[in-house]
Amino acid sequence: MPEALIARGRPLVSATPRPIVITIDGPAGTGKSSVARALARRLGLDFLDTGAMYRAAAAVVIEKGLPLADPRAIVAAVVAANIHFDWSDDPPSIIANGRRLGSRIREPDVTAIVSPVSAIPELRTHMVSRQREIARQHPRLVTEGRDQGSVVFPDAAVKLYLDADPTVRALRRAEQLRAAGSSVPLDQLLREMVERDRADAAKPTGAMVRPADAELVDTTSLTFEQVVDRLEDLVRARVERV
Repeated sequence: MPEALIARGRPLVSATPRPIVITIDGPAGTGKSSVARALARRLGLDFLDTGAMYRAAAAVVIEKGLPLADPRAIVAAVVAANIHFDWSDDPPSIIANGRRLGSRIREPDVTAIVSPVSAIPELRTHMVSRQREIARQHPRLVTEGRDQGSVVFPDAAVKLYLDADPTVRALRRAEQLRAAGSSVPLDQLLREMVERDRADAAKPTGAMVRPADAELVDTTSLTFEQVVDRLEDLVRARVERV
């Protein structure tokens, strides 16, 4: 993340001392995590990566060898794993069963099952509760995911929804994997991304939707810096006039 980009920002100032929650939702490959992290740093807010929580849950499922057809066992294992963040790290480290998971949550086997794991209604209920608890502990927060503005924080001060052309999103994911030392064919990534979008939009609980009051930002033709600039402008226009 370019340090010069962060340095251009200044702490977010609100006319009232109320908590400020900014939600960023959208499909995979739109740059939500990296953009949300940069935006939070610019504005002097904390950053919550809810996708990391669901990926940590998927990693727990794999570690325990649990079948996807046994949702009760999955929920019990995830609750027992006490998935949480170490906020003393920057960015916060995701921890499960007392261990930092690091890059484990981005590995292909985790990615392959995160959508069905995260579709379990009881697991989502547990995660939503944990995310709201985090917001109570960190009331000035940028949080990203797929249901943050629609389900978890329906009264958020600012709601943003990022989207991009699926092929562009697949290319971005391929670049991320190459940077991490992995290689997956682009056509496979595109198929998986389109299927993930379909599955996420069809979830009975916490489906991926654009909240009616969320600002849509299409990142297809924008650079990383341009996306963060656009989001910063939207947030400041909404919050600093209140």
